Amino acid sequence: MTTEVPHHPVRSDARDNRARILEAARAVFGEEGLGAPMREVARRAGVGPATLYRHFPAKRDLLAETFAEQRRACRTAVRDALADPDPWHGFRTVIERICELHAHSAGFADAFMTAFPEAMDFTADRERTLRAVAELARRARETGRLRPDFVVDDLVLVLMAHRGLQDTPRTARVAASRRYAAYVIEAFRAAPAPEAPTPLPPAPRLST
Repeated sequence: MTTEVPHHPVRSDARDNRARILEAARAVFGEEGLGAPMREVARRAGVGPATLYRHFPAKRDLLAETFAEQRRACRTAVRDALADPDPWHGFRTVIERICELHAHSAGFADAFMTAFPEAMDFTADRERTLRAVAELARRARETGRLRPDFVVDDLVLVLMAHRGLQDTPRTARVAASRRYAAYVIEAFRAAPAPEAPTPLPPAPRLST
């Protein structure tokens, strides 16, 4: 005879607390980056530290859940870019979409770009994205539309510089990010081959 273990549904107040914690974490880490303390998340959520740690025992657990949507969006951007039949268009759009994701959240930008001790789960996302960019660059270079000296480290430098836009007011940050991405893409575009100079007509003969 087997004894069934009764199933206890998650209490509604526990669900509400979890939702408030995640909402607060998105705001706090999005504004202040990964260095923001857990106690600030608890304060913003209106819960005690014990409640916070009951739901998320470690900061990395909270970060993984907080940025789950951005991580899915990043993976989708990479998948779509690799499936694009136009390699140059795929290369451009993955840069645009990654910049926009970073513009919306300083915390996600930090997690994506750095080996932050409490966000190591993001390392695989970053490496997967950089491998995809390298493949897109190879394809785009073959079409002659990407400058031949592009290397993946160029994109890393671009995203590091893009992090400085977090100091821009939130209302203007996304627009600034889009302008930044447009300038960067132009810098990566292969220069058109110089046109051969039009030969000058022969000089008229002077009569003597």
